[in-house]
Amino acid sequence: HFGASAFYGSRDATELSASIAPDLGSGYVSLSGRWDRGDGFQTTPKDQRVAATVPAAYDSWSTNLRAVAPINATSEIQFRGTLFQDNRTLRFAGADSMSQGQDASIRYISRGRWQVDALAYLQARNFSNIVISSTSFRKSLDQRNTPSTGIGGKIELRPPVGADHVLRIGVDTRFATGDMYEDAYNAGVASNPLTARRHAGGDQITSGIFAEDDWTIGNLVLTGGVRADRWSIRNGFYKAVSAAGLVTQDSSYANRSDWAFSGRAGALYHVSDAVALRGAVYSGFRLPTLNELYRPFVVFPITTQANAALKPEKLKGVEGGIDLTPAPGVQLSATLFYNRLDDAIANVTIATNTRQRQNVNAIVAKGVELTASAQLPANFSLLASYAYSHSEVDAPGLAFDGFAPAQVPRHSASATLAWAPKAGPELSATLRYTAKQYEDDLQSDVLPDALTLDALARLPIGHGISLVARGENLFDEDIVTRNAGGSIDLGTPRTLWIGVRFGQ
Repeated sequence: HFGASAFYGSRDATELSASIAPDLGSGYVSLSGRWDRGDGFQTTPKDQRVAATVPAAYDSWSTNLRAVAPINATSEIQFRGTLFQDNRTLRFAGADSMSQGQDASIRYISRGRWQVDALAYLQARNFSNIVISSTSFRKSLDQRNTPSTGIGGKIELRPPVGADHVLRIGVDTRFATGDMYEDAYNAGVASNPLTARRHAGGDQITSGIFAEDDWTIGNLVLTGGVRADRWSIRNGFYKAVSAAGLVTQDSSYANRSDWAFSGRAGALYHVSDAVALRGAVYSGFRLPTLNELYRPFVVFPITTQANAALKPEKLKGVEGGIDLTPAPGVQLSATLFYNRLDDAIANVTIATNTRQRQNVNAIVAKGVELTASAQLPANFSLLASYAYSHSEVDAPGLAFDGFAPAQVPRHSASATLAWAPKAGPELSATLRYTAKQYEDDLQSDVLPDALTLDALARLPIGHGISLVARGENLFDEDIVTRNAGGSIDLGTPRTLWIGVRFGQ
């Protein structure tokens, strides 16, 4: 099997991809790759552009390898590998960022009487970012190297406990380590001298044991699961030296560890072929990431500080819903939910243009999610969704108590109408709406609502070749993605693509 595509788009953009999966009998190998580049669009509104303002040019590539090798009739070994790199410029000349990663995993699966799923993986990441002053347009910060590594795995067993049960028991673990190397510069001086070098980092490890079961009793399916995790945050530090090499700060943070317990219980009841009821209660936790603990960042003019004292977030929630199939090809779904996230990690304003990651008492979210899909006459289909989330920050005594969390819209919706005759052309259009949201915790800066339209047309011309045209944000809506006291970044404007796709 071989597939490839090539597209040319607005602002001299190109998109190339290819994949190959040769037939190897009972085994399987696939290799794919993609390359995207473009001159980019202006993220800065016209009335805020200066001589140093440049489009958001980008150049990125990725490649993936997957292989499956059978061992015997009931077991196999799987391998996955991924490499990627992304280079971008944002707002000002010289404000360049780079992210790259390498992933590898190996998995053993046995589908015998005792089913086994064993996984081991390695993830490596790096990131660099240069911050340009919006007043002098010189370099103010160079986060030149932020390497991180994650190593983990799991072993899951499914013992034979009868046809009515699917029991899963197992253990998993993950170790993560990361560093940040950054250099600060005096952007107010023409020579742009180095003023400080900083190095921060730390480690995390989480190991857990879990058990889950699905129990089928006629039209009723009961699910339940529990897990216990032992976590630790270790070896945290922050060191800063002056340009002359004098140590100005040398902090080591206390190691921390604890147990976390979580669980889930749910039920699915098929009232009939057309109606199903479901409900669940659940709990969970999330450790603060190494970035949140140790890596500050700047999106000019806002500096967000890290916080090595962050506590884990703890989630409790409940949801209930109904799934309907009122006619062949028609599916409707509704879900009500209530979630409480204790010790939620938020970016809290502590001074003008300065925020810090902090634990707030809680964030409470309640709402409804609706979805609908239908196969319509004449080869048409419709897919629609709507989500309403009433989220509030519970922070007694603080200025943002009762406010909506930053960058969380109350309403969002989408609808896709498609026409796709068998072995024929294809047309589709997708309308998306996102309600207004707030940029910051104090609700001082608004990200306005946005309505966008995307469309796609595909025309097969034979021998596995199709001509494809697509458009993004056809209304050319101004999508505000950042608003810091009126300093605005814009999202993708109207973008048109034309290309060819081949597959067989």
